[in-house]
Amino acid sequence: MKYQKHVFICTNQKDAPKKCCGDERGMALVDAFKNSLKEKGLNVEIRAQKAGCLDVCGFGPSLVVYPEGTFYGNVQLTDIEEIIESHLVNNTPVERLVIS
Repeated sequence: MKYQKHVFICTNQKDAPKKCCGDERGMALVDAFKNSLKEKGLNVEIRAQKAGCLDVCGFGPSLVVYPEGTFYGNVQLTDIEEIIESHLVNNTPVERLVIS
C-alpha cells in the first residue's frame, strides 16, 4: 500500500436547501490537512485529498479515513490537529467526531 492512511474530505456542492460540505469549508479543510501533514513531514505516509459526496451530508463537513473506514462529521478547522495526532499518527479515532 502506498500510504498508511488516506483521508478523503468531502468538497461536494449541492443546491440549496440541502446542507453541503463544499459550502461548509470543505476545501479549507483539504488545504489545512495537506499543509499540516506537510509541515509534520507526514505527507509521504499519509495523504489527504478532496472527494465528492460521502453520502453523510447531514453530518457535514465530513471526511473518511482509510484503511479503517472511519467517518467523521461536523469537522472544524480546529479539529484537524487532533485528528492528525490522535487518529492518523496514534491510531485512536477522535470519538466525539466519529459518525456511527
